[in-house]
Amino acid sequence: ESMLYEHRKHDGSLPIVGVNTFLNPDPPEEREIELARSTEEEKQSQISRLREFQARHADCREAALAGVRDAAIGGDNIFAALVEAVRHCSLGEITNTLFEVGGQYRRNM
Repeated sequence: ESMLYEHRKHDGSLPIVGVNTFLNPDPPEEREIELARSTEEEKQSQISRLREFQARHADCREAALAGVRDAAIGGDNIFAALVEAVRHCSLGEITNTLFEVGGQYRRNM
């Protein structure tokens, strides 16, 4: 709901009295930025490093993720649990754990 409110406020579909919108009188010229893509070798290297990281931390991963899960479910500040988890878990593993306990945002527009 908050995200929907903010989008409507910014696109003007929700009129709010007293909110100013700044329009730059001298907008920067638009330029096209070339998208950089990884090579197949770079992708495979990253996947290989992730698998090596996961193998090195296999014995600590579940406990670290349980700490994140328990803090989130308990309504605690999860920062300390996240700091511990990033030492042993990938971003994807941490994200999936948070999705399991808190759900995933879905845009209703």
